[in-house]
Amino acid sequence: MKPSEIRSLFAVASRPEIVSLAGGMPNLSALPMGMMADVVNNLIRNNGQEALQYGNGQGHPKLREQICEVMALEGIRGNPDDVLVTTGSQQALDLISRIFLDPKDVVLVEAPSYVGALGTFHQYEASVVHVETDENGLVPAALAEAIKSVRAAGRKIKFLYIIPNYQNPSGVLLPASRRTEILNICREAGIFVVEDNPYGLLGFDKPSPNAMRAEDSENVIYLGSFSKTIAPGLRVGWALLPPSLKEKLVIASESSILCPSNFTQLTISSYLADQPWRDQIASFCELYKVRRDAMLESLDEHFPATAQWTKPGGGFYVWVTLPPEIDTTAMMPKAIVAKVAYVPGTAFYADGFGSWSLRLSYCYPTPERIREGVKALGGVIKQEMAGRKGFELKG
Repeated sequence: MKPSEIRSLFAVASRPEIVSLAGGMPNLSALPMGMMADVVNNLIRNNGQEALQYGNGQGHPKLREQICEVMALEGIRGNPDDVLVTTGSQQALDLISRIFLDPKDVVLVEAPSYVGALGTFHQYEASVVHVETDENGLVPAALAEAIKSVRAAGRKIKFLYIIPNYQNPSGVLLPASRRTEILNICREAGIFVVEDNPYGLLGFDKPSPNAMRAEDSENVIYLGSFSKTIAPGLRVGWALLPPSLKEKLVIASESSILCPSNFTQLTISSYLADQPWRDQIASFCELYKVRRDAMLESLDEHFPATAQWTKPGGGFYVWVTLPPEIDTTAMMPKAIVAKVAYVPGTAFYADGFGSWSLRLSYCYPTPERIREGVKALGGVIKQEMAGRKGFELKG
């Protein structure tokens, strides 16, 4: 095991004078704390005996029913019996890896991909093979070629891990047509798809396409989370499993944690039952959209013309690509001196690639702080380029 590059940044990025565009912490300023206090108070007063007791190893039955109602917003017809409640979706990733992966097995992932997933796959000694992406997400032809190449080398592919909605770290959205094509490729190749979808309800301008799981209930393991739509501190996520895998995952979870927290599950359940949670998600979307706009406007104003970046329609992140001569890991100390933090691109690759890229997060800082941080970072990048001929600068 090795430490996450993002976790290593937190000690520095959390200093108050630093504008942190690094961590993807949800912004809870739009969540009414008085309302949440009432939810918890009523839960303990009216149902404290159950909330503070051990629970069902698969998760509370009522919450599993409500999770199916949430997933229905993205076209999924889920059965509560196929839902496993987990301690955040990160635990679900760990359980899937524990069951599927032997050392040297191959996991196919997007290029770039979520750092937490890469760390989990590394922990189980899997080989990660990145598949090309573009402004519309994973490229189906590249996926087919990767499968062919890996198998020609005699290596075993266990699953494809993909974040189709407002991907972490790139922010891109996979179109519906590509979802179908990718599912067909994986189905024909006999490869499971692990669909990680924490951001699907956080679209700013239009709803995201239906989940991949909505199209294929036999070959897709769907991961969801309340961390982005309610609160990450409650640590409640879930996996919707094909029936063939459910019993294995439940047993693995019970051996790991015995049962998920009844208290946090019932807090979520009470919130979903008694509060206007759809309106709350809409409030989060509006908050993040304002911050997204501030970041994109600032990037256009302060970053050099040779830089490129994604323009996400939802979620938390912008992915920036600089000329390959710029090493964003080596540049980080200079950014910290300028009082701004980001995540270098190599954190999102298993093979050290991405040294000229970086991830910026707009979810947590105020728009004013975002503008301040982007301006400072733009200045650092221009200084890095200043001694190099052929770079056109603007702003």
